Amino acid sequence: MIKTKLFLLTISLLICHFSFSQVTERERPKEWDQLVKGAKFMDRFLPIKGNTLSSDTWGAECVLPRYVDNGIEDRIWSYWGGNIKKGEDGKYHLFVCGWLECSPKGHMEWGNSYAFNAVCDNPIGPFKLRNVIGKGHNPEVFQLKDGRYVLYVIDGRYVTNDINGPWEYGKFDFNPRDRKIIEGLSNLSFAQREDGSYVMVCRGGGIWISETGLSEYNQITDRRVYPDVDGRFEDPVIWKDHIQYHMIVNDWYGRIAFYLRSKDGIQWVVDPGEAYVPGIAVHDDGLVEDWFKFERIKMFQDSYGRAIQANFAVIDTLKHEDKPYDKHSSKNIGIPLNPGLLLTIIDQKPITSKTKTIRLRIQAEDGFNPQTDIDILSLRFGASGEVNYGRGCTVQKTENNGNDLLVTFDANGHGITEEEFAPKLIGKYKSGKMLYGYTRLPSVEYIEPILSAREPSFVKANKGSICNIEVQNFGQIASKDASLKVEYLENGRKITMATGKVPALQPYEKKVLNFPCKGTVEEGKTPNMVITIYSGKKTLSTFEIKTEG
Repeated sequence: MIKTKLFLLTISLLICHFSFSQVTERERPKEWDQLVKGAKFMDRFLPIKGNTLSSDTWGAECVLPRYVDNGIEDRIWSYWGGNIKKGEDGKYHLFVCGWLECSPKGHMEWGNSYAFNAVCDNPIGPFKLRNVIGKGHNPEVFQLKDGRYVLYVIDGRYVTNDINGPWEYGKFDFNPRDRKIIEGLSNLSFAQREDGSYVMVCRGGGIWISETGLSEYNQITDRRVYPDVDGRFEDPVIWKDHIQYHMIVNDWYGRIAFYLRSKDGIQWVVDPGEAYVPGIAVHDDGLVEDWFKFERIKMFQDSYGRAIQANFAVIDTLKHEDKPYDKHSSKNIGIPLNPGLLLTIIDQKPITSKTKTIRLRIQAEDGFNPQTDIDILSLRFGASGEVNYGRGCTVQKTENNGNDLLVTFDANGHGITEEEFAPKLIGKYKSGKMLYGYTRLPSVEYIEPILSAREPSFVKANKGSICNIEVQNFGQIASKDASLKVEYLENGRKITMATGKVPALQPYEKKVLNFPCKGTVEEGKTPNMVITIYSGKKTLSTFEIKTEG
């Protein structure tokens, strides 16, 4: 009897520990306390929309009442993941996955998900199921340069000529290019580049490139691009607008997401502040749909590529507590986003420490008049690291230009360095609501060659070894002549093994180069080394290879 009670107590404690192990509180950096409104990505979420507010539905009290016509939900399916595309038929298509709510495993039935095409006349909802596409989880849809649609699901993809189907199942081809695949190839997200090629991020934070979006995906990075924190990362989403690339990745264990930006989709910077946390589904009147978890974020974009709505998979309790035929379930919701202003720097000269003024055009849009709607004195412009903390340039004067507004800033305190690629504007509308926007710098090249090396091989020669190494250009434009250096790592020191020239390469072109190597390397064996491709003092790429120890 005592043994039985002890056994049951042990099981109870294990269940309790397992449940609470899904959640922890992450300590925020102290400097985040100094961020102004508009610094965090989370500041861009607008009130959630809907027409039918109801408590006559499933869900814990914390999500009742709610807009049952926002996104997609019913009492038959548990929905998860998914993003929206507007089709040629004028309908908004939500590609979402789900499983029967009555499944014996409850939420843990997710491994047997089906991918659906649901449609609506607007991007908010309610979305209604139109087609069952096939088996698959965590879908993301994107469109190729030739007009075909690709629907990614874990461990596969579907392709169609028509957004309404039929869809043909197949597999992507992946080439890690001698790099370690970080945490496997799941939860992929895709962004189209200017030439129709695609950059992809995998769950572990590795960056891959495909020339067409269906052709082989090649791994470019040798480490994750995520924030350097102790996070349990998943659900990355990547997208590109007319200014830059964006990424959000979720630390599911800490229930906090991070926001990153990039000029080229390869090198990323992390912006401060939470990208999202539970509690962001807020109604106009302040009512909160307090979903336990927000996961699988996807973006609906406008014609400029700006994210104007975030779609989430949400659940009202711990996943293991969602059982068949109970009051718990999951759904997909859509939350509108502040898209940011359309900005252009008028001056064409590089912005340096000697720059006296910076002139910025704020473009008028439907429903927005920059000449009358902005609190001018609230505006701050400059590097994100400045304006996110309330610093940056202040306004000297304004002038009207057609429907647009030209703003001249005193350049003092702009904080723009050689590493900056998208300075930021933060301020307020006269209504008191936050405004923000990014712009490109006229002195920055936004499309550059991307030279990337593979692991070298060594062949014995008369006086040492020959280093054979493949270099490929994954950029959208041709490269110029560059230099390559292979260094051997020994006791924390770098010892040069081989150097040579990399000839100009056309986009996606590759060549195997041969360089004489100092010393002898055992054939078939690769030591720990670093391969650097550079031009002058500028490093173009590095590839660190660890094969020993």
